[in-house]
Amino acid sequence: MNNGPKSVVVPFPKEGDGQGLSNPIDRMQVMETVRMVEAIIFASAEPVSERQLAERLPVGADLRTALEELQAIYARRGVNLVRIADSWAFRTAGDLTYVMNRDAVQQKKLSRAALEVLAIIAYHQPVTRAEIEDIRGVETSKGTLDTLLETEWVRMRGRRKTPGRPITYGTTEKFLDHFGLEEVRDLPGVEELKGAGLLSTRMPSNFSIPLPPSDPDELTEDEDPFSDIDLEELGLLTPRVTED
Repeated sequence: MNNGPKSVVVPFPKEGDGQGLSNPIDRMQVMETVRMVEAIIFASAEPVSERQLAERLPVGADLRTALEELQAIYARRGVNLVRIADSWAFRTAGDLTYVMNRDAVQQKKLSRAALEVLAIIAYHQPVTRAEIEDIRGVETSKGTLDTLLETEWVRMRGRRKTPGRPITYGTTEKFLDHFGLEEVRDLPGVEELKGAGLLSTRMPSNFSIPLPPSDPDELTEDEDPFSDIDLEELGLLTPRVTED
């Protein structure tokens, strides 16, 4: 009989199983948090913000590590965990979108004018209708802005602190989600746009594209938030009922 030492099989560490944590208890806690985060995001029809996730997790749960682990777990699968602004969602892997598009319902295409206005809002936000018209050099119809608002890619942000207090416009998280952007600053730059044939290679040497704000949700110094009266006038708030 062979009484020599028995061989021990050590499992090869799998990506995303908390192997970066040396304490087994810490690994178990992180992986349990990963399971909870996975369940919350999977069950939501909309991207889930980090604040919402933190509110649902036990006190002391390491949300950041759990998100990193979950991203690693899904990195090579048919769906990936992606960050959209400060929110998270499961989305089809980029290299498999063609499979989904085969059965996708053909959506109504935006007009050239709507695409131009969308691009101006994305790069110049916060921007008013008059500023959009100044950049385009032509008048922008209300219908074009209404169409973009209906797609929920554009939103009314507030009012500019100038005479007439014009409405300012900006993009939404749905805009980022649709175009596969993590944040507004991920929009393509001049060289990328030239490479895609969307800008002439003969653009003036001093031509530049404005850098979008780092936090598009925050109002700038020259913007005022909407008042309740503004919201009522714009149809964004249920009218107040006055008692006789």
